[in-house]
Amino acid sequence: MELELLARSVDLTDGVRDHVQKRIAKLQRFLQDIHSMRVELSHGVSHSQGEVFTAQITSWVDKRVLRSEEMHADLFAAIDLAADKMHRQIRRFKDRRVDRWHGQRKSGAAVDGPPIEAGDADDADGPRLPRIRRRKMFELYSMTEDEAAEQIELLGHDFFVFRNARSGEVNVLYHRKGGDLGLLETFLA
Repeated sequence: MELELLARSVDLTDGVRDHVQKRIAKLQRFLQDIHSMRVELSHGVSHSQGEVFTAQITSWVDKRVLRSEEMHADLFAAIDLAADKMHRQIRRFKDRRVDRWHGQRKSGAAVDGPPIEAGDADDADGPRLPRIRRRKMFELYSMTEDEAAEQIELLGHDFFVFRNARSGEVNVLYHRKGGDLGLLETFLA
């Protein structure tokens, strides 16, 4: 398994590296199919908590992505909380995989790329346009609507973009008020 460790505004000491590697090794024991993991550590200020460390763990398993993120005033606690959350996601993923083997479910995912900052979108003659603050690139996988519904729950996102295996078109699955899902289907005009 490939491990990528990124640090933003955090001193990446040997103790921090060892702690991350120990926690990731424990996660890999629960699921050997993990192709790669990215651990991002950052330090910043939260409006509600003050100065905090953030630990985000992203795992790629086949065509699926599992992600956890936690914040805490202590860096090691943030790493532990994110690893515990990832462990719960791995357990849930394995349970759903067992269901799939019994003929019930299967899923796909997206790979997220580096954020790209955009410049100002001010127009001297018109109103100020919203700025693009973050840009993500990801692979589109062909999957059924049921597989996309499982993936949106695994990731915990509000929406999920995928290529519909039935129609071959790009679709967006999203959470509606009340807990149900909505599906946006596209076509060329």
